[in-house]
Amino acid sequence: MNRQSIEVSTLAAASLVIEHTVAAGDGLAFRWWHSKLTRRAKRFKGYIRTDLCPPVKGSGPDQPLKWYSIVHFNSTEHLNQWVNSRDRKAIIQSGQKIFSSYQFISFATGLEGWFSKRTGTEQVGFGPPAWKQNATVILALYPTVMIQSALFAALGFMQSWPLPNTMIVNNIITSSLLTWAVMPFATSLLGFWLQPTPQPTTLKTEILGLGVVLFALGLLVLLFNQFLA
Repeated sequence: MNRQSIEVSTLAAASLVIEHTVAAGDGLAFRWWHSKLTRRAKRFKGYIRTDLCPPVKGSGPDQPLKWYSIVHFNSTEHLNQWVNSRDRKAIIQSGQKIFSSYQFISFATGLEGWFSKRTGTEQVGFGPPAWKQNATVILALYPTVMIQSALFAALGFMQSWPLPNTMIVNNIITSSLLTWAVMPFATSLLGFWLQPTPQPTTLKTEILGLGVVLFALGLLVLLFNQFLA
């Protein structure tokens, strides 16, 4: 039976929400392992407490159980120190005897929300590597800003406004377009290349994805120079 653990971090609140899926009959072993995880976390600066909820049972007697726990620290910095520690990683590794795999969602760049798959409000996937995120954002941002600027100039919109007022309105419009229109399209287009960090991709896929980004950016530069210069 496949056993899986999914970890979801909410670093802004200095807490780590963890969902473990454990095979029926392994509850005692999981409790022992989790108590070890808690004892070791207590050694880290800023640790507050760990809340372990009763397991959620599946539809049948042989269905795996879902265990939820929340680890609290007094700051994001202290939580990150524990999350990234060798000590914690070693304990997670030892837990593979109870759950065969796990996914950990971190927010290292602040952009992962545009790239992670979602179910409701729950993050269920890693973001791609930071350099791919950056390249995709540039690809989406460049035409958005260029077209928006050209359109506003043609309409004479905000031409007489003070710069701070113009910038705030431009930023609101640009961010809204990126979040709800341009980034979903870009991530869908490059979905074959924007794989979550733990998932390996072939060299051919890496070259193809980077080539698409560079070609698209080059083509956009040529078009904008031709029609907007």
